[in-house]
Amino acid sequence: MRLPRTDRGRLALVLALAAAVTVFTATVPLLRDWFDLRVYYGTVDSWTHHGGRIYDYRVPGTTYGFTYPPFAAVVMLPMALVDLHVAIAVTLLLNLAALAVALRVLAGRAWHRHGWYGCALVACGLALFEPLRDTFSFGQVNILLLALVLLDCRLLASGRSRWAGVGIGLAAAIKLTPAAFIGLLLVARRWRAAAVATAVAAGATALAAWAAPDASRFYWTHAMWDTTRVGRLDYVSNQSLQGILARLDVSSRAVWAVVVLLVLGVWAARTRRAVVAGDWTAAFALTGLTACLVSPITWVHHLVWLLPSFAVLVRAGRLRIAGALYAVLCTSVVWLWFDDASGVDGFLGSNAYAWITLGLLLWLPVGHPGVYGSTLPRVTSDTAPAPIPAAPAIAKASGQPAAPSGSTAATTGTFTGPGLGLARKASSDPTGSTRPAAPNPQSSSSPASS
Repeated sequence: MRLPRTDRGRLALVLALAAAVTVFTATVPLLRDWFDLRVYYGTVDSWTHHGGRIYDYRVPGTTYGFTYPPFAAVVMLPMALVDLHVAIAVTLLLNLAALAVALRVLAGRAWHRHGWYGCALVACGLALFEPLRDTFSFGQVNILLLALVLLDCRLLASGRSRWAGVGIGLAAAIKLTPAAFIGLLLVARRWRAAAVATAVAAGATALAAWAAPDASRFYWTHAMWDTTRVGRLDYVSNQSLQGILARLDVSSRAVWAVVVLLVLGVWAARTRRAVVAGDWTAAFALTGLTACLVSPITWVHHLVWLLPSFAVLVRAGRLRIAGALYAVLCTSVVWLWFDDASGVDGFLGSNAYAWITLGLLLWLPVGHPGVYGSTLPRVTSDTAPAPIPAAPAIAKASGQPAAPSGSTAATTGTFTGPGLGLARKASSDPTGSTRPAAPNPQSSSSPASS
């Protein structure tokens, strides 16, 4: 199929795609009715206006309540000043802005080369991506955290690392998963950035302890360790290693711990290789993949952490692989095994997203120079190497300037891809389940999924 080359043809294609995406998102995916945002809003409203306690609140008619660290509730306090509809509108705008920031960081210098047409195609493709669809529909905070973490990626990649770690620290204080990126800074031997991230996370946690001492004590001594607050590990939306084992009816923590250690070993080796090559985007992508795998709970909407991996695939020229994997993540295919994940087909199909995450961890290209001409420094520690006397530049026959010594070109790109949807019954229930509520139902805002 030949793409249109005139502005009129491109506009017609974009309008047709936008119409198709609108119909798709309005009729096919399960709509979440801002459920998680209603948990946040109700918690803050109860805490500030009715003297309630943060972890006692439940959405009326459900058993779902707030399960993030206390600092998250402190950050969400401005919601107490507005009604729910305004909170929904503001959340939507914040998520859109955070997505734009994340895409800008991942695209690097390439974004302006494609103009409005490229941006429109990217937007249509992203609207099909199930983790993003669920994040927006739940009113979740995943994209905001991704943007905070990627800002640190940009600082490290550009060599302006004085403030690197602030974004990771804030994200880790709001939810637990981004703390994995402190591990990345340690593997990369960026001691200053790791110290900054740790200090920011600790300071934010201390602020929450001052603002809500009882809630902080309850969370860190009880709620965070109480797995019954999380929900069913075998629920098909849980696309982590723990979810795979639970659907196999393997409950041994020792088995899970061994698998986690193996995954962490692969992550450390591959991440170190990416950092040595100056490929910070790949290093951050690998860390996001690993965080999704080792977390006991990784609901489908948490898989927005896979977006940097697709940028790396596109940058490395693996367009067909990127397109195929992205298309699977647009299909909601795992829900075919919602009722029964037994058998070989259940083992493969119900864990499809987890297999993609694991495959990307094992085979994601690292150290590729990219195709857009952005140059990132090879920096493996906070101490800059001693200057080397400049050698006379030798012009290439092609007339292109020589690459700076001691650096490697490494750029990122964005990617969009098609997807198919599987129709399911619309529901405002956070799991979309038609089953009776379990004694310990899933909270899409559970600590383990943070």
